[in-house]
Amino acid sequence: MAEELSYRAEAAAEYDRAFSHVSAYFVPFLLRAARLGPGQRVLDVATGTGIAAEAALRVVGADGSIVATDLSPEMIEKARQRLDKASNAFVAVEDGQALSLPDESFDVVLCSLGLMFFPDPLRGLFEFRRVLRPGGRAAVSVQTTPNRSYNGWINVIIARHVPGLAEATSRTFALGEATRLQSLFREAGFTDIETCTEKHSFTLPSFDAFYGPFERGGASTGQALASLPEEIRRGIREEVRRDLADTGGPIEVEMEIRIGSGRC
Repeated sequence: MAEELSYRAEAAAEYDRAFSHVSAYFVPFLLRAARLGPGQRVLDVATGTGIAAEAALRVVGADGSIVATDLSPEMIEKARQRLDKASNAFVAVEDGQALSLPDESFDVVLCSLGLMFFPDPLRGLFEFRRVLRPGGRAAVSVQTTPNRSYNGWINVIIARHVPGLAEATSRTFALGEATRLQSLFREAGFTDIETCTEKHSFTLPSFDAFYGPFERGGASTGQALASLPEEIRRGIREEVRRDLADTGGPIEVEMEIRIGSGRC
């Protein structure tokens, strides 16, 4: 049990190293879609290590507040460390589909690259709407397709060796379809619905700088890799290297997201 807890804690740290720069780049677009402003009460669902919550805190200022939640205790511990110095930031382990928070208690609900992992995204949006005050706004971001994902295309490779991963990967990108978020927001009862697409190419100093954190357990990619024998992991590593056309220097990895937002 102690070894499992240690692995989970390290995986959360590697997630931060593997993905924090990616999440951080897209957060300003999410905050803009949420119409975030000073003094607002914000709920950040599926906060991960607290990247969006930290950025939102700078916008709402001392008169606002942030509650950051995640289903993973290990992620919440990393978020707690990130937000520790802010007296108006609070963290809690919560299921985004069944929040224990009161009705109409927030001005804004954020969900940065998290809704696509919900077993029932529509149920999650209903919960977001429940905890929003009238006129409040929810904003979410999701990945679009595996070949425009920072690491989703690697999951497609791994899925050949991990039973069930192909289906899970497919679900992860289902919300990235052009009109899917708009339909879900409408079905959940939101109005003034907007969607947009943002993309960016990230430059990494080397293949190891990109792939190393995944090999050490970071993100869903790292968790899937950890379940495989060493020989298969080596083969996947070389396939990823070939796909990136690695020549020993910097590499570029593209990421595209879709943002959806709506008013309560």
